[in-house]
Formats: sequence, C-alpha cells, structure tokens
Amino acid sequence: MSTSATLAMAAKARELKEQGKNIIGLSLGEPDFTIPGFVKEAAIKAIEENYHAYSPVDGYGDLKQAIIKKFKRDNNLEYKPSQIVVSTGAKQSLANLAQVLLNEGDEVLLPTPYWVSYADISKVAGGIPVEIPAGIETDFKITPEALEAAITTKSKMLIYSSPCNPSGSVFSEKELRALADVLVKYPQIIVVSDEIYEHINFTGKHASMAAFPDMYDRTVTVNGVSKAYSMTGWRIGYIGAPEYIARACNKMQGQVTSGANCIAQRATIAALESPPSKIQYMVDAFKERRKLILGLLADIPGFKTNEPEGAFYVFPDISYYFGKTLRGKTILSAEDFAMYLLEEAGVATVTGEAFGDPNCIRISYAASEADIMEAMERIKSVL
Repeated sequence: MSTSATLAMAAKARELKEQGKNIIGLSLGEPDFTIPGFVKEAAIKAIEENYHAYSPVDGYGDLKQAIIKKFKRDNNLEYKPSQIVVSTGAKQSLANLAQVLLNEGDEVLLPTPYWVSYADISKVAGGIPVEIPAGIETDFKITPEALEAAITTKSKMLIYSSPCNPSGSVFSEKELRALADVLVKYPQIIVVSDEIYEHINFTGKHASMAAFPDMYDRTVTVNGVSKAYSMTGWRIGYIGAPEYIARACNKMQGQVTSGANCIAQRATIAALESPPSKIQYMVDAFKERRKLILGLLADIPGFKTNEPEGAFYVFPDISYYFGKTLRGKTILSAEDFAMYLLEEAGVATVTGEAFGDPNCIRISYAASEADIMEAMERIKSVL
C-alpha cells in the first residue's frame, strides 16, 4: 500500500509551515466553509440529550430513514433500511466494499483519472487495478468502447466518481446510460458509484447509475456529508446497496470499527433532512472560484485546462514543462512539477500520477478567493 499522495502533500505543506514558510494549501479536497448552523445545533442537542453509547454498527434507524428519503428525493432511488450502511466516512464505505467483494486476482476497472485511494483500497483486498485512460480532450470521461475493451473474464468491479475527483468531470445521464449498455452484458461486474460531490455540480442535473432499473441490483451508491456540508472531520459516509452486499459490509465493519460516531450521526440527520437549497450558497461560491481560477490559469503559459462541471478541482495538463529546467531544477514529471511549486512558490498541489494521469496536477479551489489569487500569482512568477 502506498501513502495517500494528497495526505502526503498536506503533511509536507504543514511541515514547511511549521518552519515558518508561507504556504498556500491547494492540495486537500476540504471546503473552507464552516459547518451550517443547523448542523451544529443538532450536534449540540445530541450531546445535551446524552447520546454517548455505542451506535448500531450500520447506523441509527432514524439516520437510515433520513438517508432513504435523501436517496428518493435527490436520486429517485428506493432503498430499504437493510440496504443502508453508515460508516466512518465514505472512504470506509469504499474499503468495506473492496474487502467483501474482491478476491485475490479480481480486476477493478478504474476510469482514469480516479481518486487516489481507489487503487490501493483495491490492492489491499487482493484486487488488481485496471486503468481506463481518458484525457483532457474528452473532459476526462471514458467512452463505452474504452470500457468494453478493458473488460476481461476477471473483471469484478468498476469504481468511478461523478462529479469526479480529481477532474471535476460530470457524467450525464446519457453518458452513464451508454456505459450501462456495455455493463449489462457483463453481469459479474459490480459498479461502485462514488457520489460524494453530488451537490457540487454546476450542470444543474446529477445522474446515478443505480437509477437505471437494469443496473440497480448490481450498483452500490456511495455518498456522505464531508463535501456538500463541509463536515470533513465528522467522518460520516454511507452506502445504498443490494441487500447481500450491505449485509456483508455490516459484518465487515462490525469486526473493524463498529458503528460511526454517535454525535456525528445525529448531526447528519439534520444535514440530510434539509433541502439542498440550504447549501446552495457554497455551490455558488465554488462556481465563482472556478471562474476565477480558470481565468488566472489561462494567463500562465504551459497550462492546458478544460472547464470542470463539478467538485472543486481543476486538473491541468502541465506536460509542457517536462524536460525544462526552472531555477536550476529539471522537471521530469508531474511529481517534480508539484514539488517545484511547493518549494519555489509555496503552493501545495498534488501530482496527477497519484490519480493515474502522469501529465497533470490537481489544484483544489476549495480555498478563499484571496488565497487563489495569491497562489496563481506565485505560480506565474516562478514559471
């Protein structure tokens, strides 16, 4: 298992800050907003009501009901309580799925670029990651033809995110249906649809693979409250899944962590029962920041960008700089480039190699407009 590149870069940035260096962190996918007030109030109320005991392994019953209503309201998905498992973050949800579904040698299809942890979560469970590349020219979205070409008799799982981390790409309903038309021919493949960025979507429409009737029984929908509600440290994720998969995840979790934090679960009920309009102010701000950062990047030579449709990342192709020497440092890779920006500009980004694309870097714009402007000015200066 390799170290998470995003966490490694964040640690390096913290280390430099502790040395007194001025570092702007654009490496982590962490909204800079405070938690909505009504979520805080629900947590305080839970403490006052003396919630303190072990919670059910798969989540409180009333939280499951809130998740079921959310799935119906936002995704037109029908689930029963026995199909829901609440975990300590969506990352644990994904790890549970890999552990219960993958056997040694099973292949895991990863539309590339993909979130850094998919590959290692798969490897630890004995799976073999199979990358399906998609470049900037297709907005980092794979085609049905590329998907089918990657499928073998060992293919067991497909994991994708939409909106995508790191690219911000959003699969439309039509695009997902085209992928589903391939997948229906291979019933052994379980689809894991990571929808953690669902609400940070600038297209106005989110599509879920499980909403297709012929894919419902073999799709697991993963979500959580970290991104949309700025609750990263509260660590609550959840799945809606075929019952046999949910049952297995419940068993796995019961031997690893048991139930998620009781206070965070009570706060999550308030978050999920609120209409998405309550967090629209954050989405609007991210959209403005996207416009800002794309405009500033357009003024920097050698950055090739597309317009991401969701999440809060840009994933520029910076291969223009490979082979060039900057301030005595030769850039041979995206990792070299990201380290150069950290050391010379004091701006933390993440190498695209960690996401399966060696030509790009990921820049998070989940930061203030002032930090974004200062960071882009620094980058432009050192290049």
